[in-house]
Amino acid sequence: MKKPKVNIAKYAVLTILATGLGLLIWPTGGSRNAGVTVAVIVPNLSPLATEGKKAFDSVCKACHGANAAGTNKGPPLVHDIYNPGHHADEAFFMAARLGSRQHHWPYGDMPPQPSVSQDQVTAIVRYVRELQQANGIETRPHEM
Repeated sequence: MKKPKVNIAKYAVLTILATGLGLLIWPTGGSRNAGVTVAVIVPNLSPLATEGKKAFDSVCKACHGANAAGTNKGPPLVHDIYNPGHHADEAFFMAARLGSRQHHWPYGDMPPQPSVSQDQVTAIVRYVRELQQANGIETRPHEM
């Protein structure tokens, strides 16, 4: 009985095409478009952070998620990349006032939030920092 001939060239071409298609799709699909979310422990909040939660829920929650846990529109702020040693409080003020260019995450640029007052941003930052602290995110010096 004769063994059927296997057309190795055919399988090689199919493998190369499948690999190329995978590489083409990979950077724009899969986890890159999936929202990065984290489990967040919510502590008892200070009065200022409680005000910050109200402002956050009104303005930021749609993109950054409930309790700053992230969505498919914006990153979690309860994440080590936002520890105060890497993103000081002023970074949040600047992002609210001027917007922020995409730099750590694949969500695109954050637009300015002109409807949010300086006092509201102060309270939002307190809220985010209390969430971070309750979730073990500590100030660490930024290293490149």
